[in-house]
Amino acid sequence: MNQLTIRMDQELEREIRLIARREKMSLNKAALQLLRRGAGLETPKAADHVIGDKLDDLIGTWSDSETNAVRDAVRVFDAIDDDLWR
Repeated sequence: MNQLTIRMDQELEREIRLIARREKMSLNKAALQLLRRGAGLETPKAADHVIGDKLDDLIGTWSDSETNAVRDAVRVFDAIDDDLWR
């Protein structure tokens, strides 16, 4: 593997250190990960705390009939059972 020395500002250094600490990896690995992502060689993994990103590939792919079928299937969850709230 080749070696490269770079100079970075404090903001970038803080971010690399934060990533390394959070992901429990070395500073070198964290810096390489950011470089690979920036170069378009690696896709960042989805954050667990983001709601809905797991289904992004489905957006716009359903036909009207498929959309209506899903809406009909989940409509039962719109009803509130009053006995459960007493």
